[in-house]
Amino acid sequence: MKTLHTYLTRQVLASLLMTVAVFTFVLLLGNVLKEILALLVNRQASLGLVAEAVGLLIPFVWVFALPMGMLTATLLVFGRLSADQELTAMRASGVSLLSLISPILLLSLALCALSALVNMEIAPRCRVAYRGLLDRVNVQVSSILIPEGRFVKDIEGYIFYVGKNRRGDLQEVMVFRLKNQTNVDQIVRAPRGRLEVDAAAREATLTLYDYKIVTLAEGVVSPGSGPYLTFRASLRPSRKGSAGPKVSDMTFLQLCEGLQEMEQGINLPAPLDRRTPEELGAMKKELQKNRQAAATPYRVQIHQQISFSFACFGFTLVGIPLGIRLHRRETNIGIAVALLLVAIYYSFIMVGQALDTRPECVPHLIVWVPNFLFQAVGGVLLWRANRGF
Repeated sequence: MKTLHTYLTRQVLASLLMTVAVFTFVLLLGNVLKEILALLVNRQASLGLVAEAVGLLIPFVWVFALPMGMLTATLLVFGRLSADQELTAMRASGVSLLSLISPILLLSLALCALSALVNMEIAPRCRVAYRGLLDRVNVQVSSILIPEGRFVKDIEGYIFYVGKNRRGDLQEVMVFRLKNQTNVDQIVRAPRGRLEVDAAAREATLTLYDYKIVTLAEGVVSPGSGPYLTFRASLRPSRKGSAGPKVSDMTFLQLCEGLQEMEQGINLPAPLDRRTPEELGAMKKELQKNRQAAATPYRVQIHQQISFSFACFGFTLVGIPLGIRLHRRETNIGIAVALLLVAIYYSFIMVGQALDTRPECVPHLIVWVPNFLFQAVGGVLLWRANRGF
């Protein structure tokens, strides 16, 4: 049995290294062509800067390459073993499938631990460094003033959050006005907006369309809405790093701190002595709604980082029985099936990210769906394959 375990582990590790290298190269190529190559062609970046950018991107693409590589490796190895009748020979020797694949399952759990380290700490820090590298050579005023996916605190008295920023055209905008620079006393949400910057006058104008506003003052929660609302602010030099990284580029600990800050920063105004129970209930309901909207981007990213870390295990549970069922040794078949499964898995993640400003859709739970789905389906397929092994 030890010989079989060693043989199988070596086969999977060899395929894993090959597939991770291939997927890393492909994902790097996509990022380099999209962002780095244009700078190189326009002579805005040197070869040394390109090499530094590629090095910073490698941990980021490993977030995706490790699970994809493990899935492809199990499909290729077990598909070949099945096609060459090696699994039949092992079965004739009295070896069960579950005992045979135990080291592969342990390997997938070890990769889960490695993925957790990469997802929660290494990749976010490298991504922040990579974005800083790009900002040094390709600066756009409106994008840096309110970059998408970040809680920006550069403008005194306000916190801004923008889901998307396309050269000043904004989507999913939230504005928090601060009282005494600490507590939130006004919350504005809008599905779209426009940011215009007057560099000469050092002034920025933010216009929100179809906005909804909640004011927390003097013991009263006052909701309202309107067709448009305009904010004007003077620009001042930003403190280095004051805007902080994007929510999607934060480490796990930074996300937890941001989530706690948002949940504690939005509280009921005082005094509340003259409020009726019905008024208090309505105020608490409105406050909770806005608190959840502010905290949801953090919550989604926290759950996504954790759920991503278990992708290797789910892919392994599905890949082993599927490889046996495919009964094919061709590499292209295994890669095609792997890409299809990866597309299904990441589609749920994309849905969760797209709904990160919609707390009523519980997007932080959506990102767990593919894990539960793949592990359940993989467990059933593995049980059935073990019975017929």
